[in-house]
Amino acid sequence: MIDISESVMQFLLAFIVVGPLIGAAAALLPAPPGLKGKSPDQAVLRHGVTVTGAVLAAAIVLALGFDHDQPSKMQATTDISWIPALDVRIHLGTDGISLPLLVLTALLTFLCALYSYYKMPAGPSPKAFVALLLVLESGMLATFAVLDLLLFFLAFEMVLVPMYFLIARWGGEGRRAAAWKFILYTLLGSVVMLLGLLLVGVKAGTFDMVALATDNGRGLSTSVQVIAVLAIGIGLAVKTPMWPLHSWLPDAHTAAPTVGSVLLAGVLLKMGTYGFVRIILPIAPDGMQVFAPYLAAFAVAGIIYGSLACLALARPGSKGDLKRLIAYSSVGHMGFVLLGIATMTPTGVNGALFANIAHGLITGLLFFLVGALKDRTGTTDIDALAQQTGAALYGRAPRFGGLLAFSAVASLGLPGLAGFWGEMLALFGAFDPADGLSRPAFLTFMAIGGLGTLLTAAYLLVVVRRVCMGGERPAGEVKIADVQGYEFAAWTPLVALTVLAGLWPAVLLGLTDPAVQKLLAGGKA
Repeated sequence: MIDISESVMQFLLAFIVVGPLIGAAAALLPAPPGLKGKSPDQAVLRHGVTVTGAVLAAAIVLALGFDHDQPSKMQATTDISWIPALDVRIHLGTDGISLPLLVLTALLTFLCALYSYYKMPAGPSPKAFVALLLVLESGMLATFAVLDLLLFFLAFEMVLVPMYFLIARWGGEGRRAAAWKFILYTLLGSVVMLLGLLLVGVKAGTFDMVALATDNGRGLSTSVQVIAVLAIGIGLAVKTPMWPLHSWLPDAHTAAPTVGSVLLAGVLLKMGTYGFVRIILPIAPDGMQVFAPYLAAFAVAGIIYGSLACLALARPGSKGDLKRLIAYSSVGHMGFVLLGIATMTPTGVNGALFANIAHGLITGLLFFLVGALKDRTGTTDIDALAQQTGAALYGRAPRFGGLLAFSAVASLGLPGLAGFWGEMLALFGAFDPADGLSRPAFLTFMAIGGLGTLLTAAYLLVVVRRVCMGGERPAGEVKIADVQGYEFAAWTPLVALTVLAGLWPAVLLGLTDPAVQKLLAGGKA
C-alpha cells in the first residue's frame, strides 16, 4: 500500500463523486475539433471511456492509499456545513464497508463505457447516452461515499432518472412499460424511506450517520426505532429487491440495454443492502431486532421463489428468456445477502457484504455475455438459443461457451470462486444468530437457504447444458462469432476478480470485518 496524505485522499474521494458529473456536463458540449476523430459520436463515446477511466484510476489510488491497518476508521473524510438550519452537512468518507463497493462501481461503469464504445446500444444520440451514464455513476458512487442521511437519500434517488431514460430510450421490447414500473416502484418506496430518515434525524437531533452509528440507537426510543426501521426498510427492500417487492426487476432487466442490466444488477441492487448495513443496523439496533426474523423469512422466501422461477424458465418448451432468468436469479442471490444482514452477527453481515461484491462481479459478467449472445443470434429465448447454438456453443465459439459456463458455475457458488464465500457465511450467520433472536427460527431459515443453493445449481446447470452443450438439433448451421478483442478487454477483469475473491477471500474480509465489528458494537471497535 502507498502512503498518501489525508488532503490528497479527500480530493480523490471528492473527485470520484463529482468527476462524473463534470464529465456529464462536458459530454453535452460540442467536441473540440482536434478530438472529433472519425465522427462526433465516436468522440463523445471516447470521452465516456476517458472520464470513467479517470474515476476508476482515482478509486484504485484511493484503495491503495487506504490505511488497511485501520479499516474500521472513516478515511478521506470531508465535512462541510451545507444547510445549517437543518444541520445537513456535505460529509464524505470511506471505510472497509464502502471502499470495495466504490471500486466495484467505478470498475463496472468503466467496463460498460468501454463496451459501449465498440457496441453502442441502438437508440438516440450517444451524447445523451454518455451523459446519462456519467450522472448514473456519480449517483451510485455518492450513495457509498456520503455520511449524511439526507445526502444519502439524494444520492439514492439521483440514479433513478438516468436509469429510467437508459431503459426507456435504449432498451429493447417493452422498454417504456418496464421503465415506468421501475421508477414508480422505487419512488413509492423512497417516499416512505424519506419519512423514516427524517424521523431519525429529528428525534436524534442530527443527520450525521457517523454520530448516529456511534450513538447506536441510545438517543431513540424503541418505538421510534421500530417505525424508522419499517419505513426505511421498505424503501431499501424495493431497491434490493426483496421478495415480494421485486416484481419491477425482471421487466427492467429484460428491457434494459446490456450496460443498463450490468449496472442495475452490479450496483443498483447493492445500494439497498448497503443502506441496511450502514443505516439500519447501527442506528436502530432495537428496531432491527424486532424485524430481523421477518426480514430473514422474506429473504429465504426470495431465495426459493427466485430459484423456482428460474427452473420454470429454463425447462424446454417454456419460451423462457435468458435475461429474465438471470434477473430472477438476482432475487435469490440478494436473498442470501438479506439473510446475512438479518442474523445481525459479524459472520452474517460480512457474508452479506462479500456476497454483494461477488454478485456484482458474476452477474455483471453474465449480463455482458447474454447481451453479446443476443447481438450474435438476435434472441435471448432459451428454446431458440438451444436450437440455434445446438450441440453446441462449445464447438462453434469455444471461448464464448467457456465463459458462459464459467460465469454460471461461479453464480451457483462453486467453492474456489467468489460466489461461494458470501452465501456460506450468510448461512453460518443464520446457524448462530445474534442474542435475542430465535435460534430455532434461524436454523429453519438456514435449512431453507441451503435448499435454495441446490435449486440454484439445478437451474444453472440446465441452462449450461441447453445453451452451451445443446441437446436439441440445430435448425441449420448458424455462424456464431467467438469472443472479440473489445469483449475480452471488458470481461477479463470480472473473470480475474471472481477467481481472486474465491481463492483469497481475506482480501475482502480483512477490509469489512473490523468495520462490521465496530458497526455492530456501536462505534466501539
